[in-house]
Amino acid sequence: MVNGNQPSAELATRFLAAADGSAIPELAEQLRQGYLVVFPTDTVYGVGADAYNEAAIRQLYHIKQRPFAKGIPLLLADWEDLDRAASHVPPLARALISRFWPGPLTLVVPRHPALPAILAPDDTIAVRMPDHAIARALIRAAGGLLAVTSANLSGYPPATDGRHALESLAGLITAVLDDGPTPQAQPSTIIDCTRPTPRILRKGPVTAADLYLETTKPL
Repeated sequence: MVNGNQPSAELATRFLAAADGSAIPELAEQLRQGYLVVFPTDTVYGVGADAYNEAAIRQLYHIKQRPFAKGIPLLLADWEDLDRAASHVPPLARALISRFWPGPLTLVVPRHPALPAILAPDDTIAVRMPDHAIARALIRAAGGLLAVTSANLSGYPPATDGRHALESLAGLITAVLDDGPTPQAQPSTIIDCTRPTPRILRKGPVTAADLYLETTKPL
């Protein structure tokens, strides 16, 4: 189990095909035990940890070389999982969810108090439901919520296929679940829904024009 210490350079990273029927149950169990796993989404490959395991999340920051001031988003499997991620969902976020989920739009919402504080430096959390059957099956099998960031070291391009992810993180994570190239090949759009005026934090597949149609205020 992950204990928050630096991972060994001798850690053997397995490369598993998503078509292997035993891969998802096996990797879900490893996630529940506190290990880090790479898997495909509809945008780019992500490296995930149990959303409630503080030591695993700390390890995720460590292997990514990611500052703690830069929070880690949550990926959801199903609609009901949102209630465990957010303390409440602002009306704007609900409108965007109904239009763009599942899909490549990440929303910043008020964080549920039961989540570990290490996930973000304030009382908000970024959440998304990916439009990818393999991703959602793994997230669901692992408990419905995973802390996930792109499968690359900070400052490097995100991985868009399993081999790329393996090259980036081999020896640092327990496994890569490969499903070939990702459909979008770019990270999701991020919008902050916690302010009176919504704000785009990162441009992505969902454009400002797309979002404007769902809001009454400019982005």
